[in-house]
Amino acid sequence: MRAQGDTYQVVADVSQFEPPDIVVTTSNCHVTIQAEKVAEDGTVCDTFTHKCQLPEDTDPLSVSCTLTDVGTLVITVRRR
Repeated sequence: MRAQGDTYQVVADVSQFEPPDIVVTTSNCHVTIQAEKVAEDGTVCDTFTHKCQLPEDTDPLSVSCTLTDVGTLVITVRRR
């Protein structure tokens, strides 16, 4: 997590996953990124999980995320 102006950002490379396979959740001042690639036969062939704690000066209701064209997930949280 890095501070940038009045926000914090978390950046993750999820280029090997399709957008519907990526889930971002917030709970108890943590942000969790989970992604799972399922093969045609229903088996899980790739997973990604990253969890980080939000700094105390963040607004947990301000979490937003963007997926770039090259598969970089950028999660932004406003500072109070």
